[in-house]
Amino acid sequence: MKIVSTNVYVGPNVWASFPVIRHVIDLGFLEDWPSAKIGNEFIDGLIAALPGLSEHGCSYREPGGFIRRLREDEGTWLGHVMEHCALEIQGVAGTDVTFGRTRSTGEPGQYNMVYQYRQRDVGLDAGKLALRLLMHLLPQDLKNHSDYEFDPDFNWEEELRSFVLRAQRKEFGPSTGSLVKAAEERDIPWIRLNEYSLVQFGHGNYQKRIQATITSETKHIAVEISCDKEDTHNLLNDLGLPVPQQNMVYSGREAIRAARRIGHPVVVKPLDANHGRGVSINLNTDEEVEAGFHEAKEHSKSRAILVESFVTGFDHRMLVINNKLEAVAKRVPGHVVGDGKSTITELVDIVNLDPRRGIGHEKVLTRLELDNQANRLLSEAGYDAETVLTEGEIFYLRSTANLSTGGTSIDMTDVVHPDNRDMAERAIMAVGLDVGGVDFLIDDITKSYKDIGGAIVEVNAAPGFRMHVAPSEGQSRDVSGKVMDMLFPVGEEARIPIAAITGTNGKTTTSRMLGHIMKGSGKTVGMTSTDGVYVDGKLSVKGDMTGPKSAQIVLRDPMVDFAVMETARGGLVRSGLGYQRSNVAACLNVSADHLGLRGINTVEELAVVKRVVVESATETAVLNADDINCLKMADYADVNAIFYVTTNPGHSLVKEHIKAGGKAIVLESGMNGDMLTIYDNGLHMPVLWSHLIPAGLEGKAIFNVQNAMFAAAMAYSFGVDLDNIRHGLRTFDTSYFQAPGRMNVYDEHPFKVILDYAHNPAAIGVVTDLVDRLDVKRRRIAVAAMPGDRRDEDILESAGILAGHFDHYICKADDRRRGRGHDEVPQMIRAELTRNGVEDSAITVIPNEVEAVNAGLEMAAAGDLLVIFGDDSARCWKQIVYHNAGENEAEAEAQSPRPAAAPDFEEMFDSDQSLIRDERGVRLAREIDEDAD
Repeated sequence: MKIVSTNVYVGPNVWASFPVIRHVIDLGFLEDWPSAKIGNEFIDGLIAALPGLSEHGCSYREPGGFIRRLREDEGTWLGHVMEHCALEIQGVAGTDVTFGRTRSTGEPGQYNMVYQYRQRDVGLDAGKLALRLLMHLLPQDLKNHSDYEFDPDFNWEEELRSFVLRAQRKEFGPSTGSLVKAAEERDIPWIRLNEYSLVQFGHGNYQKRIQATITSETKHIAVEISCDKEDTHNLLNDLGLPVPQQNMVYSGREAIRAARRIGHPVVVKPLDANHGRGVSINLNTDEEVEAGFHEAKEHSKSRAILVESFVTGFDHRMLVINNKLEAVAKRVPGHVVGDGKSTITELVDIVNLDPRRGIGHEKVLTRLELDNQANRLLSEAGYDAETVLTEGEIFYLRSTANLSTGGTSIDMTDVVHPDNRDMAERAIMAVGLDVGGVDFLIDDITKSYKDIGGAIVEVNAAPGFRMHVAPSEGQSRDVSGKVMDMLFPVGEEARIPIAAITGTNGKTTTSRMLGHIMKGSGKTVGMTSTDGVYVDGKLSVKGDMTGPKSAQIVLRDPMVDFAVMETARGGLVRSGLGYQRSNVAACLNVSADHLGLRGINTVEELAVVKRVVVESATETAVLNADDINCLKMADYADVNAIFYVTTNPGHSLVKEHIKAGGKAIVLESGMNGDMLTIYDNGLHMPVLWSHLIPAGLEGKAIFNVQNAMFAAAMAYSFGVDLDNIRHGLRTFDTSYFQAPGRMNVYDEHPFKVILDYAHNPAAIGVVTDLVDRLDVKRRRIAVAAMPGDRRDEDILESAGILAGHFDHYICKADDRRRGRGHDEVPQMIRAELTRNGVEDSAITVIPNEVEAVNAGLEMAAAGDLLVIFGDDSARCWKQIVYHNAGENEAEAEAQSPRPAAAPDFEEMFDSDQSLIRDERGVRLAREIDEDAD
């Protein structure tokens, strides 16, 4: 049994609408050994290792259901068992995950094993540990038949404890976790920014951040003051707030003198530590003070140690958020209570049986430990670990009441005296914290400190929330919700609008069109595309950026207030969506592309993958009514409106949809041409003549007209007015500036050149259709290729589509052969062209792209049309614009320094047409060269 491959989905995917891990599991010979056949000893061992499995309902939907599956009939297969173990192991570490699914891949003995996770590394480690556990529990006779590398030193208890400790370092702590939960309850999106507790809430320019319980609104100076205990003490003392006497010292001798001056008993603590580290209380002798000094020094980053008067009373944490006291917890140090017969060691074990106690922050309470501090306190009391306490005797194993050392908390929020409430709020406001904790010692919090005394012993930035969210006794307080309400008041936005675009062809052009329209409408657009990530029209990250990581770049950018997410098959199959949901999603088309890769073998399976994008939409799904696979997605879209796109004005379904008041954009024929027309709730709204769309090449490039229809439909769905939509479509063209590699036309030579990155049969088909529509005076020449990772039938189909539409074919390969031979793809294209009736004399094979493009440029003469299906678009465009450049010009260009920064393209398009034309030549080539490097 082994893991063949793994996918970590970070967002909605084909398996679930939330993050999951998929392992492809190969059971090997264990395919013939379901759980019941392996035997009861195996099942009993599994339950003993993970008792929580007894609560799994599985298909029976009730506790114990999974155990029934293990024992009934032949039992269940080990891939399914591993799924439940991976979930339960995460649960033991405090991660509440419940979703799992195991299905056959279609290959004998192989299964897609899918399970939910919260933190990537924890989820992956849980799967690996589940596999090791199952293999460890196998009977010896099955182990003997396995080639699995067994660990002879495998110890389940040690492995599980180690996993829990690792998980705690990776998972959110209790405070950060509660804030994330509060955000989810309020529908506020969040992104984890590092492996620790730095989290972004909200998207784009609406974002706020937290680190633990420090927020982006927390003032740095306030944190500095709270971390300096002397400054805090003096600040509060000057305001007349109750604080103990205090001196700062730098040596044991100074500490002794300060304690004598203040008067015993005293407290000795580090100036700059937290969580109660290095604090010694109730010190009554010089020896105790000196020992306390050395203890504090071990936990101090500076040399400064504080000696202050010991104030008696119970320890209370008073939490103030946005200048209001929201919670009060009485904290009790970790302790045991004698029963007259059990040793202290045994009492600790009894306390740790409480299911609420776990390792570190695993659960709401932390396990007690007989460590150095506990043993010191025992020794000072004349006890040891084997001492039997009398019945009812309480012994404190800690001198401080921190939950992280085993303390407990009792909620006192509703009974705190108003004077004490005011005192805590004044203290936090004085320091300047938006979220702060006051450590207050008083005998009875229900009475005023003015009457019975009491003192503030510390003010904390980044106060822990665990004691308030999950107190040992009393009511839980939604303190995390109060923080979220402070960061995002009611009615304030947290999400930027997201437009998601998928499909086989046209995604990039449509994304650019929509981004152009939205920018013209005053938005700062973040866009992902196959060319890169763009922010406000400027390239931020170059490359194919259509997966979840690129989406996160946009959502994390504080400038962005509108997102256009081109979403391709690769990222969806590999990692899912990079966002939980979009407002408006569009599927342009679904046709054969990348089939045979990553388990996607048919167009229908590809449609299921792309449907994830449509399923993510919450407001509008824009669907191609002329594509049956897109049309079917309407049944899965949980949106307010379906917006159909059709170039067929007689489309019966769309006509019925319009009659029912639905939304659609239709390409309607008229005497003066074709008009893009929007229908909405009975309204008929003409948008623009297709021949006025530059990208449509006077209406002949139907596919770009259709892309413009999608962009118009999406912009309209976001409330953009028709004038802005018209202006956007009329000012967007397919120059290399606005759509590199997408139907770029260059007509500065005696012949016309079209550069396009068509890489599948459907894309080849639409370009070929355009070529047939264009008025070409002489020859049509094609420089043709297909990516090497396409199926043989896709390569041959593309060649068949090209056949008969051009006068000469130059067959090349892409730079990356992707597993193909040096000239394998061009030879396949040549052979298929020949089979489709093309004469050998009309075919030239030149595998190298640079040489093939140059050959096409040299072959073309006045009046010809040269179509280049380019792989490296930047390099191809540079070859096109430099072709036949004068020697002096080329030499000058070669010697000229490259610009330090890219030109402002928006400024170019605000200038006259002559400047645009100039920039398409030499100046543009400089920028392309910069990009190509």
